[in-house]
Amino acid sequence: MMKRTVSVIIACFVFSVVSAWAQETATQTEIDSLKQRVAELEQKQDDSDDGAAASGWAEYITIGGVLSGTYQFEWVDGPSEVEDRDRGALSFQPEVSITPTESDEIFFLLGFGAGNGLSGVTAFNLAPWAAGVEDDVKDINGRSRDYLLQAWYKHTFTIGEAHTLGLIGGIIDATAYLDGNAYANDEYAQFMNEALVNGPNAFLPSWDIGAAAEWDMGPFGLRGVFMNIGENDDGKNYNFYGLQMSYTLTTAMGEGTYRVNYNFTSEAFLDAQGDVQEPRNVLLFSFDQALGDIFGAWIRLGFQTDDALITYDNLYSGGINISGGVWGREQDNIGIGYAFLEGAQQTAESIDTSQVVEGYVNFGLNDYLALTFDLQYMQDTYTVAQSDVDGWIAGLRATVSF
Repeated sequence: MMKRTVSVIIACFVFSVVSAWAQETATQTEIDSLKQRVAELEQKQDDSDDGAAASGWAEYITIGGVLSGTYQFEWVDGPSEVEDRDRGALSFQPEVSITPTESDEIFFLLGFGAGNGLSGVTAFNLAPWAAGVEDDVKDINGRSRDYLLQAWYKHTFTIGEAHTLGLIGGIIDATAYLDGNAYANDEYAQFMNEALVNGPNAFLPSWDIGAAAEWDMGPFGLRGVFMNIGENDDGKNYNFYGLQMSYTLTTAMGEGTYRVNYNFTSEAFLDAQGDVQEPRNVLLFSFDQALGDIFGAWIRLGFQTDDALITYDNLYSGGINISGGVWGREQDNIGIGYAFLEGAQQTAESIDTSQVVEGYVNFGLNDYLALTFDLQYMQDTYTVAQSDVDGWIAGLRATVSF
């Protein structure tokens, strides 16, 4: 009897120990499982936070740019040494804008090119395509800098309603602030010839160290630019100064902007005799006006002093824009422009006049891609008549904007 009782007690004790051990093991397993679940949830939360942070930063960064290619054919009449040519070129300019606050912006623009097109080989004095091509984006302004076109910081002060002041410093482009025009200011989407993009006698520098100010108060605008340029055609470093006043007028016909621009430089340009360093000065007018929903008109006039050795002193240009709304495609447009430039005639054999007539049809195929058919007539006359050149340039341009 005693043995049976002891056996029962021992069995109960063993059962209790085993049960306790089993329960403890199950509890530990549950704890380990819970720990694993907590770790997984913490990792998901960390990943979510990282994603939210990345998404937050993405809100402040904008990536864009333009990729444009053209092929042009040139047929010329002139001296025996000139000949017909055809060339192509590709220009790619990606950009990054970072806006950490509504008042601050950091901006970078790169430039890459393949081929130079007709630039440098054309029989004419003016470039048939004003884009930054392969040679333009290397050793920029003699600075031994390649491909970096712009890198600047801007802070905007909000003074009042429709009243702001923006200050910019870094590597800048004067054409971004001066001599703008709604219909004749973009070689990738509008006219191609340099005489119809900016004033050739306005000597606006691009892609160098400087500072700019943008003051806007309602319809009034003021732009100021200072730049230090690595070197000019004479190999001289020089300073550029530009000031522009503008007024935007809204009428029953539509919006128009009227600009007056005065530019000058330090004394770093040789005179016609090659003896004295002289400054350059120019007074420029650039007007554009919408004429209803379909038509727009523009005018650009420029008058440069001739103390320094220059090619052109006076510019007279203008044209019209026709919206594709006429044929039911508002993303299309037609541009027709004319430019007449008077040569400074400072040497025995120099250019007397240049004329450019250009017409283009631009088809917006979608939100990103546009195709342009372009035709130019150009004429250069010289003080020595045997050097006169005239002819036609036909081109096709494809541009992707993103």
